[in-house]
Amino acid sequence: MPFAKSSPSPSSERQPRRDALRIFRAALRAADAGAAIRRHVRLAGSKLSVDSRAYDLRRFDRIFVIGAGKASAAMALALEKLLGRRITGGLINVKYGHSAPLRRIEVNECGHPVPDDNGVRGARRIAGMARDADERDLVICVISGGASALLPLPAAGVTLRQKQDITRRLIACGASIHEINAVRKHLSAVKGGQLARLCQPATLISLLLSDVVGDDPDVIGSGPAVPDRSTVADAREVLARHRIPAPAALRTAAETPKPGDPIFDRVQNVIIASNRAALAAAAREARARGYRTLILSTMIEGETKEVARVHAAIAKEIVASGNPLRAPACVISGGETTVALGDHAGKGGRNQEFALSAAIDIAGLSSVVVLSAGTDGSDGPTDAAGALADGWTLQRSRSAGLDARGALSRHDSWNFFESLGDLIRTGPTGTNVMDVRILLVGRRGSVSG
Repeated sequence: MPFAKSSPSPSSERQPRRDALRIFRAALRAADAGAAIRRHVRLAGSKLSVDSRAYDLRRFDRIFVIGAGKASAAMALALEKLLGRRITGGLINVKYGHSAPLRRIEVNECGHPVPDDNGVRGARRIAGMARDADERDLVICVISGGASALLPLPAAGVTLRQKQDITRRLIACGASIHEINAVRKHLSAVKGGQLARLCQPATLISLLLSDVVGDDPDVIGSGPAVPDRSTVADAREVLARHRIPAPAALRTAAETPKPGDPIFDRVQNVIIASNRAALAAAAREARARGYRTLILSTMIEGETKEVARVHAAIAKEIVASGNPLRAPACVISGGETTVALGDHAGKGGRNQEFALSAAIDIAGLSSVVVLSAGTDGSDGPTDAAGALADGWTLQRSRSAGLDARGALSRHDSWNFFESLGDLIRTGPTGTNVMDVRILLVGRRGSVSG
């Protein structure tokens, strides 16, 4: 798995940089989709155990696996290894390039973060499989980050083009994933518990890889098998607040299934991996490497540049006073920030922008390293998961003729870090539990002249 290249920073920076990358790898291992399936789903003879529930597979004539998300192929592969020929068939929608060698479950590659026609065709077939399932069928649905865009079946009166336009505009204005998904649910025929409605009267097990702050099941992938707490009015309010015209169909849309609806009586939703578990593993690795370690939060949201400045301020405080930790120190955070692109969008993603903004504020701090990366391996519309910066990044960039503040104002972090060799490239990781940010202050942390 390739990561950032070796940096020409001073030798005092090299060990913290290597440590940051190793700590990030530990977070990825903890979030591995296949391992998560194996922790929560077990088979003993004809007994299938999913957390605290047991299912006698002799009661079912057919088993189908359906779903969507960047990590859904890895999840489906783990289920194939577990259930083998017991699986009758199935179909999952994945992001282009995020496939896996499946034998009994079909893989359909499609667009993310903006849905496309391939996604609609796959979603229509998935809905058809759910609709055809009867009371002697078991349907296993795998949902991971990206499923909201990768399971695009427009509701009656809504076109794909409308969904594409609204998705682009919500992303561009910096709307939170909770806001985006509240809208998506009410423009869809499968989200917000509607897939569970289609599956009746079959038994439905929904396995969720959380990529949302707070791990709300009804927000993960827009909750296709989960009671929906948001309303049509909520969706309209989000669009109005961001000054995006609402489709006419949203004014007359029916409500999604709510908590207490009997359609969920034969549905089990299980979160199998989350950002919290990934950060806990990262913290264990950091402690093993001799760092005093603090998990700041798994629920960080907000404008990326501002969040980065707060993290940089923590680094300065550690260097100046030893608070909240004495060096060598490691501060870890997770969540998902946003970038309001405006009219000046270069190439980059929120993690690369985080690293660039932090680099400006930690300039001159010796033995301070900042890493920010997405656990899915793709940061925005780029080939990188994120980037790595240290106290010498600005000095190196000036020597290379780069303007850090200009790149930040243009949201052009990819070109900045590509020139320095500090992009983190993992390729598709087979998981997706939001972002991991690692702030390290080595023993020699000090202000350089």
